[in-house]
Amino acid sequence: MTNSKIANAAPLTLPTLPYAENALAPVISANTISFHYGKHHKAYIDNLNKLTEGTDLAGLTLENIVAATSGKAEKTAVFNNASQAWNHAFYWRSLAPKGGGRPSAALQEKIEAAFGSLENCKKELTTAATTQFGSGWAWLALDGSKLKVVKTGNADSPLTAHMKPLLAVDVWEHAYYLDYQNRRADHVAAVLEKLINWDFAAENLG
Repeated sequence: MTNSKIANAAPLTLPTLPYAENALAPVISANTISFHYGKHHKAYIDNLNKLTEGTDLAGLTLENIVAATSGKAEKTAVFNNASQAWNHAFYWRSLAPKGGGRPSAALQEKIEAAFGSLENCKKELTTAATTQFGSGWAWLALDGSKLKVVKTGNADSPLTAHMKPLLAVDVWEHAYYLDYQNRRADHVAAVLEKLINWDFAAENLG
């Protein structure tokens, strides 16, 4: 990338929230969304733009920045902000105001092949989300041709393990503490029952 292209690279912007801030209430309050999206997610984008300005990473997509910085100690700050920005954009779409219910037939078939039943899949997601020590994420991901539930710490995601994420559940404290305090399990249960966006997972399955 030439210096002129670096200089002219447009900064990354905060993606539009796919619903109103109060659309996930009462499971996730407008107050939580205001801080989580408007403060935390925005800060990752702002920090990333500062860290990459004038570098060969400026102007790249979030996925490309994550791939270019994963596992590189000298790029840890860039990776953390890029990966968290990507994770959050993905997470918002993993939720829907009228979520929950059952997935499409094609996704249901994949889930049953991997877990035996939708309930078993949700149990594995619950276990991953509630047993992740400290901050992190629980994911439904495609590893080759098979679905897996995985958990990642801090800013990490299945992308760095060459898996394709289908859904994400955020278990950083800022995702739930205003509404649930230390009751992470209650938050996770409500999200999986009432907000999880199986249609988004089906889109990602392809």
